[in-house]
Amino acid sequence: MYDTIPSRSEVKKEDTWDLSKLFPDDASWYSALKEYETLTEKIPGFRGTLGKSAESLAAYLDFARDFGILEEKLAYYSDLRQTEDEGDSAARTMTGKFTMAAARAQTAGAWAAPEIQAIPDEVMNVWLKSPRFANPEDSAGQETKFPAEYFVYLKRLLRYKPHILGEKEERIIALHTEGEGISNDAFSVLTNVDMKFGTLDTPDGPKPLSQSTWAVFMESPDRSLRKDAYTRFYSVFEAHQHTLASLYSGSVKQDAIRARTRNYPSARAAALFPDNVGEEVYDNLISSISASLEPLHRYYALRQKKLAVPELRHYDVYAPLAQKQVQKTSWEEAVNMVSEALSPLGSEYVDTLRSGLLGRWADRYENKGKHSGAFSAGSYTGEPYILMNYKEDSIRDVFTMAHEGGHSMHSWYSARNNPFTHYSYTIFEAEVASTFNEELLFRHLLKTCSSRELRTWLVNKRADDLLSTLYRQTMFAEYEKITHRLEEAGEPLTVDVLRGEYRTLLEKYFGPGMVFEANSDLEGLRIPHFYRAFYVYKYSTGVSAALALAERVLSGGKKEREDYFAFLKSGGSRFPIDSLKAAGVDMSSPEPVEAACRVFGTIVDELESLP
Repeated sequence: MYDTIPSRSEVKKEDTWDLSKLFPDDASWYSALKEYETLTEKIPGFRGTLGKSAESLAAYLDFARDFGILEEKLAYYSDLRQTEDEGDSAARTMTGKFTMAAARAQTAGAWAAPEIQAIPDEVMNVWLKSPRFANPEDSAGQETKFPAEYFVYLKRLLRYKPHILGEKEERIIALHTEGEGISNDAFSVLTNVDMKFGTLDTPDGPKPLSQSTWAVFMESPDRSLRKDAYTRFYSVFEAHQHTLASLYSGSVKQDAIRARTRNYPSARAAALFPDNVGEEVYDNLISSISASLEPLHRYYALRQKKLAVPELRHYDVYAPLAQKQVQKTSWEEAVNMVSEALSPLGSEYVDTLRSGLLGRWADRYENKGKHSGAFSAGSYTGEPYILMNYKEDSIRDVFTMAHEGGHSMHSWYSARNNPFTHYSYTIFEAEVASTFNEELLFRHLLKTCSSRELRTWLVNKRADDLLSTLYRQTMFAEYEKITHRLEEAGEPLTVDVLRGEYRTLLEKYFGPGMVFEANSDLEGLRIPHFYRAFYVYKYSTGVSAALALAERVLSGGKKEREDYFAFLKSGGSRFPIDSLKAAGVDMSSPEPVEAACRVFGTIVDELESLP
């Protein structure tokens, strides 16, 4: 789009998002922040009233709902403004002011959840049948699709009663909360700021090696350059391995301490509790993938053959098997392509997304200081905004558009079919709608492409994407299970223990054909996801569910499509396993994961047949 990267002020207005649904301008945001701070002062006035009557509880929940909607608007506007230009001091000031105000509000309302949970069960059970709280039933006595405004919130809050402590203990825990992220913060600063990787000599001259350029080097067709980048990169990590091991060990300890403090049997059980996901789902994922490693090992053997290398090394696993496809696709052409691919979902879905993408849901192109990558930010009152750094010569960015569009349409349906208190869906569900769209786009392009080179590239991309989401994230999930189990059994997580356990997993997942370097197991010390324990498994379950639902919708009829839309509309009204089961896929069963592995096997079959 641009020959040089423009400053934010140089970007055309129509290529940026329109945040006016949140606030018309920064001045309006500041006025709303003052209102938010005034409302914060009213929160303590509700204390001691919540258990008096159903009406008193409802009055507080009405206040909390409106307060929460305002809080979300303030947060989204300031965050999105900052992503436009990370160096914009005015936007950073807004974010900082809101963060401080939100911390004060959280402190002011810390008593509310324990006070609700202290209401005797026999009293709460009566109140939950009152008109303000009851889950409405149809004439057959069955639950309707979308429960009453506060029913889901209260039922979920009450689930935590066995894990809530006394007021003094809760205050102590709250005081410690701010320090719980120190390991993650220190890891981020160490790896992104303090570590210096230098430059590498390339045919185009010296190029900097960094966390962000690492992936570019690993995808280079030049094997010697990949090796140099790999060696340099991991030598720096090796120099800091004891610090990195200490930081990760501290994070795992914090997970274990939190779980014990709140009376959970384990850190994993505590992490899965909010989504009501049984530990057997996690274990089924690992066991299903472990039993289906044959196509993965076959893919790595195929890599060695296609790359024509004497042995496959760890720095060879991201090298392209197909020549990079360079074809100009304007933003408008990409929207048309995505719209055609998603046409099986019907006119409302396609027209809404198309209108948003051609309108001003999206901040389209790169500018100086803009947040890298892409994301969707759907809120209750604003548009389901999309940040992109779209490049016309990257077919990958068309897939990114479809992916983020899936998130945004999920948010669009959720916000329009649920009250604020339970419109937000979980991460467990989030990756389903986005990956579903990518699958439809892949099938569409594969069906319509006339170029053998493009077909090879598409199949290779699909293999690598599915590998990284299904297999690699499961390997990460297994590592987290092992490290937390060791910590909870009293085994110190030394650097040797961590590296040894990770090397065992590398050998298991990559198979006997892979030749590892002596320091390849340092990869386990550089993964930022590990500082947010037990969520990476959701990517594996999400892609499995998405593949199953895409197949169900495309091979089915009206009912199957309506089931999928019921899932998009359900928001947070159900727990994720129940929500997906209603859509037609049972993630408590190993079958969806096993089916996803079979899909990967067919992709490898096709790659083997391609010249």
